[in-house]
Amino acid sequence: MSRQMVRPGGRSARVQAAVHEAVRELAAEVGRDAVTVPMVAQRAGVTPSTIYRRWGDLQALLSDVAVERLRPDTQPADHGTLPADLTAWAEQFLDEMASPAGRAYIRDALLGDPDGTNAGQCSAYAAEQIDVVLDRARRRDERVPEVETVVDRVVAPLMYRILFRPAGLDAAYARRLVTETLAATA
Repeated sequence: MSRQMVRPGGRSARVQAAVHEAVRELAAEVGRDAVTVPMVAQRAGVTPSTIYRRWGDLQALLSDVAVERLRPDTQPADHGTLPADLTAWAEQFLDEMASPAGRAYIRDALLGDPDGTNAGQCSAYAAEQIDVVLDRARRRDERVPEVETVVDRVVAPLMYRILFRPAGLDAAYARRLVTETLAATA
């Protein structure tokens, strides 16, 4: 059963929640690389066939859990100006994504994503957060770039560096990307 066909509530939601929780608990206890479908099934109280039917394989399950874990829990903070809001968001994004857990979730989200659906969802999470920041700034009558401009000039370089050149990556780099993006908008 594909994730798009799953009902949002009922038994399906309970199974998904139990399986996701089992994956998170087992990864913390035995390490992500030691997790198996039978272990997850036993912990979640479902049969392995339930997991295989719904997710297909362990990597797809790990990917689904990762995408859920990469979903922001809260709205971006309001610091009163676009530069302050976007800088704080970019620094938090960098901190979370560049952490060992963040990098592992990114890896899992992409490895179990043959059609790009998960990558698109993760990108949508960032775009939604940026849109909140930009909409807030518009209401304050500030000049704002387009969401895609921020994705291209802030998020994309951060993700590239997180994945391929993490050495020396710090908050100053995120602040510089935001400053340059906003200067090009002025």
